[in-house]
Amino acid sequence: MHRAPAAMVTKPMTDPNVTIRTPRDPNTLSNYHNFVTRHTEADFEIDFEQNVLRGGVKLVLESLTEAESKEVVLDSSFLDIIDAKVGGEKAEWKVGDRIEPYGSPLTIKLGSGIPAGKTIEIAIKLSTTEKCTALQWMTPAQTSNKKHPYMFSQCQAIHARSVFPCQDTPDVKSTFSFALRSPLPVLASGLPTGSKEYQPGKDGKPGTLLYTFEQSVPITSYLFAVASGDLASASIGPRSTVWTGPEELLDCQRELEGEIEPFMNAIESVVSPTYQWTQYNCLILPPSFPYGGMENPVWTYATPSIISGDKQNVDVIAHELSHSWSGNLVSAASWEHFWLNEGWTTYLERRIQAAIHGEPHRHFSAIIGWKALEESVKQYGEDHPYTKLVVDLKGADPDDAFSSIPYEKGFHALYAFELLLGKDKWDSFIPHYFDTFKFKSVDSYDFKSCLVDFFAKDAEANKKLAEFDWDALFYAPGYPKKPEFDDTLVKTCYQLADKWKARVESGSKSDFSPQKSDIEGWMANQSVVFLEKAQSFATSFSAEDVHLLGATYGYTTTKNIEVVSRFLNIGLQAKAKETYEPTAELLGKIGRMKFVRPLYRLLEKADRDLAVETFEKNRNFYHPICRQMVEKDLFGDEQK
Repeated sequence: MHRAPAAMVTKPMTDPNVTIRTPRDPNTLSNYHNFVTRHTEADFEIDFEQNVLRGGVKLVLESLTEAESKEVVLDSSFLDIIDAKVGGEKAEWKVGDRIEPYGSPLTIKLGSGIPAGKTIEIAIKLSTTEKCTALQWMTPAQTSNKKHPYMFSQCQAIHARSVFPCQDTPDVKSTFSFALRSPLPVLASGLPTGSKEYQPGKDGKPGTLLYTFEQSVPITSYLFAVASGDLASASIGPRSTVWTGPEELLDCQRELEGEIEPFMNAIESVVSPTYQWTQYNCLILPPSFPYGGMENPVWTYATPSIISGDKQNVDVIAHELSHSWSGNLVSAASWEHFWLNEGWTTYLERRIQAAIHGEPHRHFSAIIGWKALEESVKQYGEDHPYTKLVVDLKGADPDDAFSSIPYEKGFHALYAFELLLGKDKWDSFIPHYFDTFKFKSVDSYDFKSCLVDFFAKDAEANKKLAEFDWDALFYAPGYPKKPEFDDTLVKTCYQLADKWKARVESGSKSDFSPQKSDIEGWMANQSVVFLEKAQSFATSFSAEDVHLLGATYGYTTTKNIEVVSRFLNIGLQAKAKETYEPTAELLGKIGRMKFVRPLYRLLEKADRDLAVETFEKNRNFYHPICRQMVEKDLFGDEQK
């Protein structure tokens, strides 16, 4: 039986709710086994002319070792470190050689040892640089109204270290204070405490305001978030607002109004404790945002692709809301156990769907998810180590392992326990898990122990868990066992796909004549399922078939990117040239990696010159994380 290495647990003296283990995270250079951050104070000015943050951070760290360590090592990446002080006194510090992909260790000498349980305050003066991988700076021309610049952060997975020196590991949680000065409105991952202290501009520059925020719930470094731009807000629920550009505000409000509170009520009926973050707000970002959403506390960052005018894509918010418990309140201790964040969140998201729309919708979502899982496994190969639930990331970049696998294979791991134990018993465990590990970071072995211990006195459940193949769950590559799903909502999708298959494979000689009424009454995700099924025989489509498909069902004119991206997928596989330019055009409008990376891969196979030309044209539009991933897809290990 494979077991995790033994880990000593140190009980901190300052916070009885938090425990810290010896290092479980191979993707940090910090010595967080000796010191742990308890509070982080970020004080920055947002400079839109130089595209940098200037200011500093103060870290309150607690010593964990009786050995009285005499240095603190922090993660840093492409930072301009100016000064460091310990307890208000100048300290000796050094930035070490860069170690790819983890950056450069910042070592700060303490002078004397710090006994276990005692705290120190380290103040670091710094500036970000143009190589910062967490921040995207947009010119006015890249924004919707083309009037003001825009900046936002994306620190997951290991990019917080390019904003400020920190223990950049999800195995450490800290409370945060933010003081952020900008000429434009600012949001951060805490509760606003007011803006104040207007400072006039100099040499014709605009004046700035100081925006302050507090985060009293301990969070991981990757949840550090800041955005600044021409922002406006509107209410969308009793404890929720939406923020976006002024021109988009009404559309975003119409799309999300009344949607959030039912989601919150649904999930609070499943998990415990209740929502811990006071407010749940959404920031709809510019289209270059690389993800569907990012679960930054208090403000979820969301792609504008969810604003489709038909409320068909708001379930992205159900996913990010679920992260308020799985990922934010209870966090995976390292990126090797990322499935504990995303698998739980996907599971809870689908429980929300069942509560709001009915159980068949949960199964329908799982069927869509299985297709995404197939695509990821196919991309890696069934034996690839990144298709395991628990992955080995020693020496690796966690971004390289990012795919739908921790989401969907993680969901299936949890759904397997629901089937194994029965829904009622499983539901009794869910609140216990989140209540037990709230404010903490956990790994897969903590999850296993918690589950086994919870049912220790239940003879039937205990026997099932004892016989369960945990090694296969955690370490087997490839697909999990596929359960039987309720296919009520997918039958018509598959039936229509079968008709198209017969048509395209017979050279249009079948009796089937496509009509707009074929998809009458469908929700958008049923078109997604139909198109994904059709992707399996896309190479059999002729250019005329692709044109007929798009024109008949309106797939060439829909604003729903989930639908149009699947249609373009078919066109590119079929080498239908009429889809090449629309693909290139879409790739210049959206930076969400879910769509960008697969479309670039297919466009590259269909017309490499156009793919490369499109990327070079839009290179500065994409977020640095997305840009790096597409470069790898198009050019391999070549240096651009």
